[in-house]
Amino acid sequence: MDFKFATRTLILAIAGSSLALPALAQWQWIDKDGHKVFSDRAPPVDIPQKSILKQPGSKIQPPAPGTDTGAAAPAPAVMASAPANKAGTPKLSGKDAQLEARKKQADELEAANKLAEEEKLAKSRADNCERAKKGQATLKSGVRISVTNAKGEREFMDDTARAAENKRLQAIAESDCASK
Repeated sequence: MDFKFATRTLILAIAGSSLALPALAQWQWIDKDGHKVFSDRAPPVDIPQKSILKQPGSKIQPPAPGTDTGAAAPAPAVMASAPANKAGTPKLSGKDAQLEARKKQADELEAANKLAEEEKLAKSRADNCERAKKGQATLKSGVRISVTNAKGEREFMDDTARAAENKRLQAIAESDCASK
């Protein structure tokens, strides 16, 4: 049993590490705004070679700009291979049409959701306003109103309770009816 477990573990470890190999084929550079960019595609042609921090196939990450390590031998080899890559690739505008379309669609969806939420809130306010006005009208009519107390017993509102309820309904009416 232990041999099967060890074999299975070894196979899973090899499979897992082989899935991580494509992640090594990454480009890394600093764009014109000073932000680090990570991609599986080569940087645009307008990015200078000194701004490219990492590229596929290079085991050594170039030093950060402004640091002098004294090792200038790997740089000419990288420089020599870079023009060949740039000449063979089409000039990219730096914008992905599908990405822009998805972003625009997401923005439109967000705006539609916001509008729907505002409409829902406006409808709720209008409903609260209407109920507050009806409640005030009922209180002002002088009809005896009963409420249920904490024990579950029915009680009739006295004048102080009616005044407090009227004040509460007036505050609701002022806040929700004013936004119409």
